[in-house]
Amino acid sequence: MVKLTAELIQNSWQYINPVKDRELNLRGYKIPEIENLGATGDQFDTIDFSENDIRKLDGFPYLKRLKCLLMNNNRIVRIGEGLEEHIPNLESLVLTGNHIEELGDVDPLIPLQNLNSLSLLHNPITAKPHYRFYVIYKLPQIKLLDFRKIKLKEREEAKALFKSKKGREIQNEISKRAKTFVPGGNLSGTTIKNKGLSAQQVSKIREAITKASSLEEVERLQKLLQSGHIPGDNNQNGHSSDYEMMEVDGGQKFTVR
Repeated sequence: MVKLTAELIQNSWQYINPVKDRELNLRGYKIPEIENLGATGDQFDTIDFSENDIRKLDGFPYLKRLKCLLMNNNRIVRIGEGLEEHIPNLESLVLTGNHIEELGDVDPLIPLQNLNSLSLLHNPITAKPHYRFYVIYKLPQIKLLDFRKIKLKEREEAKALFKSKKGREIQNEISKRAKTFVPGGNLSGTTIKNKGLSAQQVSKIREAITKASSLEEVERLQKLLQSGHIPGDNNQNGHSSDYEMMEVDGGQKFTVR
């Protein structure tokens, strides 16, 4: 992974793109988080963060000029609060190919009143019931969702659904399911019952938690850490555990056998 430094920003490709916007290209560096963008001097209309390892959409300074963010093929599981205070004029957000899972995870985008184009293609969220209607209802400023123009009929149907009794019940359930975790954020409160684990084993499973792409995976791995069972290791009876470790995109991931 490469840290996003002022030097990297200054040395990256900068150009006028086909729609005549000034664009900064930060593709493919395997950047883990957004930081140090103050070094751009707010000189760009578009920033391309595609093909990195970013897990949370946040970390922006005040960038009044920024209109378009390309975040294709990262590992984003969460959208930060308060984006409207830092990138208030964002018009287009492309999150294709990430790990956004719950419908409520898009709620932090509601205050971005200038946002008119959003793509969530190839995210788990798109398989959720009422996905398109929910986004249309919660983000009425959006005109283009997943590169499809939002029709007036869709807006009316979304409004009718979510203003109904059934719709209010759906929204309550969505609120309950929306992620409230930061991957790896609760590790300090995790106790380890098996004191015989080596520091390397503990480090391995903690690292896996920080790289988990869903709330379910985090919860499963934390239970393993608490119980002292390390995926891929043999237990005291000589039987292998119910989990195995795999290398995925250069990182470790634990899966059920």
